[in-house]
This record gives sequence, structure tokens and C-alpha cells, in this order.
Amino acid sequence: MIKRKADYTVQENENMRGGDGLVTIEHLLTPEEMYEKGRLYAKITLEPGCSIGHHVHEGEMESYYIISGEAEVSDNGEIVTVNAGDSVLTKNNEGHSIKNTGTSPLEFMALILYK
Repeated sequence: MIKRKADYTVQENENMRGGDGLVTIEHLLTPEEMYEKGRLYAKITLEPGCSIGHHVHEGEMESYYIISGEAEVSDNGEIVTVNAGDSVLTKNNEGHSIKNTGTSPLEFMALILYK
């Protein structure tokens, strides 16, 4: 199966989870295509200054892989700077947020799997 970029569902969220600005989500796989093992596999883009607010994952985990840009991540309350090539893992019952602190778009892959 090949999915072309034109086949992806693109979603735009304003002030996602209480964050700032616009979040663009390109859904690469549906939950059905992941055999219902997860709910998200997507490329996410945040423009400079935009963010996804703090939230806790219950019954699931989320992983980010930073493709490009620079971000500030709250990893269970610890503020850490991440760059291209870094990854972030938020386990079940843990919380995180992410903010683009750079001058170019922040692009990262996000994967949410059920526990």
C-alpha cells in the first residue's frame, strides 16, 4: 500500500490543548491502519512561537521525533531544549508540552500507541 501526500488528512488546530497559535497535523496513518494499536501517527508543524499545551497521557504513550527546528519541551515539568534528531517519550500517566522556540517551522513526527 502506498499513500501519497495528497491522500493525508490535514487538520489545523488553534490553541491546541491550551497552547499558542496554529498546529498543523498531517495524519499519515489512521487507527484502523495501525490495527487499532494506536490513535495517531502524524507529522506535526508548529510555526515560530506556536505550541501544544501541557497534557497528560492516560492509557497510552506518545513519542515525538524532531525532524527540523528547535523546541522547548516540558517533560513532566522539566523544561528541556530539543533539536533535529532528538526524540521525546511520554509514557502512560506522564505529561508534556512543546513550543517552537526557533525562527523556522518546527516539524516533528508524533506517534500515540495504546498501553
